[in-house]
Parts: sequence; C-alpha cells; structure tokens
Amino acid sequence: MESANHGHHVGVDDKRTIRIAAAGDVHASEAHRERVESAFAEIDGEADLILLAGDVTTQGDPEEARVLADACEGLRTPVYAVLGNHDHHLGRGHEVADALRSAGVLVLDRDWAIAEVESVDVGIVGAKGFVGGFAGSSLPDFGEPLLREVYAETTAETDAIGDGLKAVAHCPLRIVLLHYAPVEGTLEGEPPGIWTYLGCARLGIPIAEHLPDLVLHGHAHAGRFESSIAETPVYNVAVQVTGRDFYVFELEATPGRSEVEVDAPPA
Repeated sequence: MESANHGHHVGVDDKRTIRIAAAGDVHASEAHRERVESAFAEIDGEADLILLAGDVTTQGDPEEARVLADACEGLRTPVYAVLGNHDHHLGRGHEVADALRSAGVLVLDRDWAIAEVESVDVGIVGAKGFVGGFAGSSLPDFGEPLLREVYAETTAETDAIGDGLKAVAHCPLRIVLLHYAPVEGTLEGEPPGIWTYLGCARLGIPIAEHLPDLVLHGHAHAGRFESSIAETPVYNVAVQVTGRDFYVFELEATPGRSEVEVDAPPA
C-alpha cells in the first residue's frame, strides 16, 4: 500500500505512526462481492483504522450493504463509515446503516468517535455533507421552501462538523470524514456546471476554524486527489480517483502534536 507526505514536522520522541486506510464510493453489490471481500481481507491488519467515505452501496439497498457488512465482519481493523447519496437513494439509509452496524462498523451520521491507536486518541468526525456550491454558484437561503430545506440540510451537516471538532479538540489526531466535497480543489476534472451538486464551501467553514489534521471525502469520481482548506489537507479518496481499493495515509503523532504523511499521489 502506498502512502504520502504533507503537514507540519514534529519531534521524534515518543512518536507513533498511525496508518489510515481510506476508500470512498465502493458501491458494493452482490455482483461485486468477491472484489469487495478480497479488498477488505487484504487490508485487514495492514492499517490501524479503515475509513469509508460514503456510497458504500450501489443504490442504497440493504442487501447491498450486507455485502459490505459481510466483508467487514470479523476484521481485526476497526471500520468507520459515513453514508453517501447512493446509500440514501431508496429512502432506506437507516437500514443500510443498521446492516453495517450489525457487522461492527461504526457509522457516523453527524456524529464523532474517538479511537485509541498506539496510545494516541484519534478523533473522527463523520457527516455526509451535502450540496450547495461554491463561490460564484452557491445556493442561497432564499426563495421556495423546498430550496431553503436544501440549504438547511447543509447547515445541519456543517454544524455537526463544527460540534464534532469541538468534541475531539483534545485529540492529538483529528480527522473529518465526509462524502460530499468541502472544497473546490478536489472537484477539478468534474464539469464545473455540476460542482454545486458535488459539495459546498460551507462545509469547509468549521474545518478552517478548527484545522483538523486530515479531511477525507468521495463522491467526485472524476475529481482530483488532493487539495486543502487553510493548513488542513483534503483528499478525495473515491476509489475511481485513487485507482486502488484503499489509499493508506500515515499519520505521525505525539501527545498534542501530529503530522500527516502522504508520499505518492495516484497516477
């Protein structure tokens, strides 16, 4: 597995290397069972945490989620996930989440968790994110009630990111896990006309305020791998972008300090 380097340097005393295996847009289904199970079996034990950035299913069918759950069941490596738009397509997102939870996957829905790895607390803030656009093409909080509901949904996701980052502020390593993009940079390669539907700049506001160590998202299959919000690196880990089952990040941490290492961006 490849990894990469980005971030601020820390001392060598008591440093821990924590490996995060990330993937978005796995789109599991019965037709892909063998591939999915093989990918998770291969990564198990090669990373400290597995983070899934949404669209774990093809159409949001709980039976598709069961394929991913079967791949995760019994893994030694803890798995954290957020859902994506595909997972909500049939209106059965709660059932998708329950199927994953039945296999021990911790599904974060506007929520946060702390994982202890190598005596380091890793704070993980998870939200789906939502649409809304970026400078020059953003949805306002004005007009028909249905459009204002869309704006309010994004506001709720943004608030949850901020609340989560406050809750894990004491952790030496802090990660935000999303499906939708919080920055334009990782959308480059997608038609600009659809960027409004691929993410929202407002999701990046709490990230810029709290400066976590790493932000991961998916959704933009034709987007770019790497961008940033202020000092925080942002990576689009959709498997269609990384070209591999999992992209492994190495995070160096000592108490109260951290560094994200990323060596080779995908070809």
